Amino acid sequence: MTSLGWSAFHHAQLQPEEAGLAPMRIATVHRDRISAISELGPVRLTLPAQAKTTEFAVGDWVLVAPDTGLLVRRLDRQTLLQRKTEGRRQAQLIAANVDTLFIVTSCNEDFNPGRLERYLALVNDSGAAPVIVLTKVDQTDDADGYLRQAEALQRGLAVVMLNAKAPEAAETLAPWCGAGQTVALVGSSGVGKSTLLNTLSRPSAETAQLTGTIREGDAKGRHTTTSRSLHAIAGGGWVIDTPGMRSLHVADVSAGLDTLFAEIVALADGCRFRDCTHDHEPGCAVQAAVAAGTVDPARVGRWRKLTEENLTNTPVQTGPRNNKVTKPRSKRR
Repeated sequence: MTSLGWSAFHHAQLQPEEAGLAPMRIATVHRDRISAISELGPVRLTLPAQAKTTEFAVGDWVLVAPDTGLLVRRLDRQTLLQRKTEGRRQAQLIAANVDTLFIVTSCNEDFNPGRLERYLALVNDSGAAPVIVLTKVDQTDDADGYLRQAEALQRGLAVVMLNAKAPEAAETLAPWCGAGQTVALVGSSGVGKSTLLNTLSRPSAETAQLTGTIREGDAKGRHTTTSRSLHAIAGGGWVIDTPGMRSLHVADVSAGLDTLFAEIVALADGCRFRDCTHDHEPGCAVQAAVAAGTVDPARVGRWRKLTEENLTNTPVQTGPRNNKVTKPRSKRR
């Protein structure tokens, strides 16, 4: 099972009375059905009563009754990427038990530092390792400029450049795609995720992901991936493809934001006031760094915006200690 991504973390959760159940990995999640991959191949699962497909993520490990295909129990996740969507109470599950998240963007108008920072906050908080993948480097004269901008988004961030259609793309990403490793692709529509998936997995014509064209003028692509799915990588790993995301809200990702804006967090310790907003207060170490030219003021502005959004969207617990209720946080006026 190690070839499917099984690890000691999951094995430690098995109970003696579950010896007759088969560990399987969720491969697809649709509104009305769910499938998994076992050591013997794909399996159509039957959910227990009251269970919903929205409770499962592609990449989850589950225990299944092998004779009936009944899903008995989901194992705890080692990592989980999820996002808050406007108008929904529950977060949307994107991918589970992922080692590396490839955040795919292209070297054109799609490159947006603010949106990439949102992805990074979510990935940091998920427990997976982020890698920025710059595509369409063959269509720009300033690939190095995009590389420098991406590397500046987070300390120690891995950034790679490639042409998703070239066979060399698989070699560039090989360090993260070895046997038993799991990666996921996230990013806007039209940046080349489906093309990159086809390059990594080298599927047959019947199973290849459709690729879409780009609208001229704004570099926006048409959605070609409509559901999340798990695919084998030629090098022995696994890749999870995801639909393009137009909107990306942050909620309950304080740790992810601290990692993303580590240089600002470190400076904030030197501010005169503990509750400094890094906007107008005297003795602000962050504003001093901005004035000295060592910190980008636009980045500070994005940090402030994401921090406020995260605070607003993160629910709080109120009430007596043994009877707490989770409620939305009141918006600041």
